[in-house]
Amino acid sequence: MRQELLVASLQHQPLLLVIRPEPDDLVASSLGSGLLEQVQQLYAAGLRHLEVAWLDQPGWIGFMQRVQDHCPGLNLGAASVTVSKALNDLSRLDLSYAMAPCWCPELVAQARGLGVLLVPGVFSPTEVHQAMRFGCRVVKLFPAANLGPGYWSRLQAPLGPLPFVIAAGGLEVGDLPAWLEAGHGAVALGGRVVGSLPAFQALLDWLHQSRSQR
Repeated sequence: MRQELLVASLQHQPLLLVIRPEPDDLVASSLGSGLLEQVQQLYAAGLRHLEVAWLDQPGWIGFMQRVQDHCPGLNLGAASVTVSKALNDLSRLDLSYAMAPCWCPELVAQARGLGVLLVPGVFSPTEVHQAMRFGCRVVKLFPAANLGPGYWSRLQAPLGPLPFVIAAGGLEVGDLPAWLEAGHGAVALGGRVVGSLPAFQALLDWLHQSRSQR
């Protein structure tokens, strides 16, 4: 059920932003500064999907809770999930989804047992096929920039109907049209967006334009 809800949300806005907090961002006293302030600004402009890289640090859960408090309508998930310990944190927060950079069926199965939607990262046709057989109806193509926007559609002839795919890894705001037009369900933008003023402004402009076209 959570897979269908995520797909429906991404069909409404086919964009995810991935951020990686620095140690200072995890401190509760950093409430009104830095990364959280940028997230609030993007949320006010219409951002609906945010992934925060999981960190094995005590302040990570607190940071996620502050994001939830200040951006209550945000579809919040975790990124860079590769170990079982991360899944315990995710279940405590009741996040909508989480993303893994690689295909690990054991981790996907463990996540299901905890009621967590873990979207696996895939790269090769073999990994895509294995994920499909495992019941994954949403996958992340990573790193997408290394493969190009035409790669995914070439898999349909040998593999048949493909799952909903999120292109991630090395993509920028200007890449959105080409990747969406090539058949990707959504595009994930990385930390370079919040680390660069021109990229941050470009995302704000995209969000404002997207909102005005609804």
